[in-house]
Amino acid sequence: MTANRAILNVAALAELVRSAQPPTLLDVRWTLAKDGRVAYAAGHLPGAVFADLDEDLCGPPGAGGRHPLPDPAALEAALRRLGVRAEHPVVVYDAGGSNPTGAAARAWWTLRWAGLRDVRVLDGGYAAWMRDGLPVTTEIPEPDEGDVTVTPGGMPVWTEVEASDSRNTLLDARVEKRFRGEVEPVDAVAGHIPGAINLPAAETVDENGLLKSIEAKEPAGAYCGSGVTAAQLVLALYEQGQHAALYVGSWSHWITDPKRPIA
Repeated sequence: MTANRAILNVAALAELVRSAQPPTLLDVRWTLAKDGRVAYAAGHLPGAVFADLDEDLCGPPGAGGRHPLPDPAALEAALRRLGVRAEHPVVVYDAGGSNPTGAAARAWWTLRWAGLRDVRVLDGGYAAWMRDGLPVTTEIPEPDEGDVTVTPGGMPVWTEVEASDSRNTLLDARVEKRFRGEVEPVDAVAGHIPGAINLPAAETVDENGLLKSIEAKEPAGAYCGSGVTAAQLVLALYEQGQHAALYVGSWSHWITDPKRPIA
């Protein structure tokens, strides 16, 4: 595996899993209902360890948004517990499908932000693995303690300053109704950041959940409700050679200051 690509297809991962030096596999299935661990227990890729997006890969919700950046020391401890090793490849996957949650993309982004160089996302996720009839298991592995060192700064991050700069291209990954402010099922205020362009995360994948090409005028950044789904846009752009930023706090952070404008 090499670090200049973000995506790994099912056939390539199946071969790597059977190799003498398989990558570290992280199952990061996640929804707002927080049922990823239940899905993992019902079946997962052989050797995969469950990584809790909320507890392991993000900071606690608060003024920084619902999924802020993790404390580097806490992230390092979590990754070591999950068996992540220095200079050893990591592959992350989520449920997949035609309506991506962005969980695997956010995990990929977080590990790259933390300084890991060889991190890939399984194209199509768990659904693609199952569709190809590959083996799954309910056995829970006990990984050896990892030795990874977290060094933040590996991926570009935007704050509300860059997100509000009219010279930047700001992409909103939420569905159209949330972008337009017609509905808001999660956050306390509806609407979007003025000047943002709506590009729902579902438009980054085909009917099988496989990544499609997208483009954005640079400099570009993405946001959503809390910086998870938006990572799907960053992933898709990265695969095309564009290094977009993530506004990690996203809408859940933007609305904490009533003086910030809302469209």
